[in-house]
Amino acid sequence: MPPENPAGPVIGHVHLKVADLDRAIHFYQMLGFDLTQRIGTQATFPGADGYHHHIGLNTWDSAGAPPAPPGHAGLYHLAVLYPDRAAPAQALARVLKVGAVLDGAADHGVSEAVYLRDPDGNGVELYRDRPRADWPRDTAGNLAMVNARLDVQGLLALAR
Repeated sequence: MPPENPAGPVIGHVHLKVADLDRAIHFYQMLGFDLTQRIGTQATFPGADGYHHHIGLNTWDSAGAPPAPPGHAGLYHLAVLYPDRAAPAQALARVLKVGAVLDGAADHGVSEAVYLRDPDGNGVELYRDRPRADWPRDTAGNLAMVNARLDVQGLLALAR
């Protein structure tokens, strides 16, 4: 949830064009989002922790449409931040169980992330941040993110 009085800009929510609203609702509920409002068969607004919405899902211009083709401009992925390591593991286990395919996984030093696609082909990152005090830094004190292998099976073991 964005801070109530942010000191700078924050991303508050993202709206996604989807082909099938019910299918998209089911997917985002498996990631841990609750429906806060629905507008008939055209739009819904999932949120978490009582927030009005983190994601807007709509079929206004996309009902029944195929995913955007590769190589075109558009959303690369949206990132879902979880409060601890077990939470993204549980969400990942749920979506893998219904056939989602993992696109990738990485330990970035500052975070651990897994990447997949929602039913409409939108990229989705499920991640948790490490405490800021543990973030890797170079000798000058600058942030030094990495792209190391993530033990996905070890992560999924937390989902049990």
